Amino acid sequence: MAKSLKNTSTFTALRNPVYRKLWSATLLSGICVAAHDCAATWVMYKLSPSALFLSLMSTVASLPFFLFTLPAGALADIVDRRKLVWVMNLWLAVAAGLLALLASLRLLNPYIVLSCVFLIGIGFAFNAPAWTAIVPEVLSDEELPSAATLGGLQLNISGIIGPILGGTLLPLIGANWVFAMNAICFLVVILAILQWKRERGPSKLPVENFSESFFTAMRYVRYAPGIQVVLARSVLFAFFIALIPALIPVVGLKELRLTAAGCGILFSSMGAGSVVGAIFVVPWARARFSSNMLTVIANLMVAVVYLLMTFVRDQTIFMIVAALAGLGWTLSASELWVAAQRAMPSWARGRINATVIMATQGAMALGGIVWGAAAAILGVNHTLIGGASLLFISLILAIPLSINFTAKLEIDPASVTSFSHKLIHLPQPQDGPVAITYEFEVDRVHEEEFMELMRQVRLIHLRNGAFSWQLHEDLTQFNIFRVEMIVPSWTQHVLQRDRMTKAEKNIIDRAKNLHIGEGPIQEGIFLCVNKELVSHRRLAERQWRLQKRPS
Repeated sequence: MAKSLKNTSTFTALRNPVYRKLWSATLLSGICVAAHDCAATWVMYKLSPSALFLSLMSTVASLPFFLFTLPAGALADIVDRRKLVWVMNLWLAVAAGLLALLASLRLLNPYIVLSCVFLIGIGFAFNAPAWTAIVPEVLSDEELPSAATLGGLQLNISGIIGPILGGTLLPLIGANWVFAMNAICFLVVILAILQWKRERGPSKLPVENFSESFFTAMRYVRYAPGIQVVLARSVLFAFFIALIPALIPVVGLKELRLTAAGCGILFSSMGAGSVVGAIFVVPWARARFSSNMLTVIANLMVAVVYLLMTFVRDQTIFMIVAALAGLGWTLSASELWVAAQRAMPSWARGRINATVIMATQGAMALGGIVWGAAAAILGVNHTLIGGASLLFISLILAIPLSINFTAKLEIDPASVTSFSHKLIHLPQPQDGPVAITYEFEVDRVHEEEFMELMRQVRLIHLRNGAFSWQLHEDLTQFNIFRVEMIVPSWTQHVLQRDRMTKAEKNIIDRAKNLHIGEGPIQEGIFLCVNKELVSHRRLAERQWRLQKRPS
């Protein structure tokens, strides 16, 4: 069934005044960042034309994403994301300003440039998970597809205008002023963030410590089949799409004999294709196809692009091929991003986004190495044909790993109810582990349905905080089943209520409705006191030694 055209427009999200300000500020900043990158590369070339230093520019820029994205995601879920974003943009402004100052004082050398680029990379690595978590908080679910396209559009506009701006300003005002301009643009982003008044107030629930937040993300991905599907599709796509940045420069410079200006136009063609596609093609396609079908079509387009890159040797036609590559890349990446956001609960969005970013960045890095090595060994044309063939075959996985399910997920928080446990004393936040038990009486007629629901309930509890979950059948009574789960601390037990989504609550309620006992489900809650036993034993041993010590 065709989707409504009302919510498929590329610019739907810009009707939201908060998002419009944030998007405009990041667009301006993105242009300045692209100009900054151009100037930094030029400065490095002037300081040392060594291929090693030039190649290290991209390495030190991407390395922070591998080192810091996961802890940054954990941090984004335990602190105020709004504050984190403006603090990291302040970090970026200081790093860019430091580079501008050192350039104006003529104190730059290759190592200082690399160090400043690394500092800027750290800022982006910590900013990315928080920013991707803020966007769904600002927008409604219907506006998310538009935001995904606009995010790609912002990157492509920046990629087109920024290098041209940087190349134009370098001989006019010098690299130090380009760096200073970038620092000022980061301050513009801070101003936009400060104008956003977050509607959600601070949570009254206990706050996880950093290690709990970090490992909770790993546990959630492990026990969330939906996230695993989206992550697998994203990693697979990132691995294959890495062939474009790896081999398009090789084809352009070695096969088409493009000049440096022509190579710049080649990359601008990719950006232009993405921009045109985001404005005209993406809304039309979203109104007519499901998310999964769109990703399949986009991947087919990319595979065809690989074949065209093999045989097309006319420079003008090859620019059109590059534009098609940009279109396919944008279409598939935006749909996978939307699917990921729809599959993430709000309480873990920052850390799971960090996991997705790190995994896809790793897949692209691996893909770049694989495709580059294959081109060196087998040749460019054979690598392109092989990449297209493997990408065609990989589309078979789109059948069992469809992302259409994300459109129907109810990940909004469920209504929080008070505990049914009557506690004689309230534990401290870090007390634990805590064991929770439930006893069901289930009619054997519904045992199969009960077991299927319990499989889902197990995953729900494990990804929302439990590190152990067991289902036992009573050997002394008929039809009695006992669930026992253990969470690491009282904080984690309390947070489980807040983490429950509507979809998860519906599954748990269905399981509870199969209880046929005369009374309610028997619930129990226990605090582990092993530490107290150990400390008590040590105290007793110490007292015994003191008594035995000769006077």
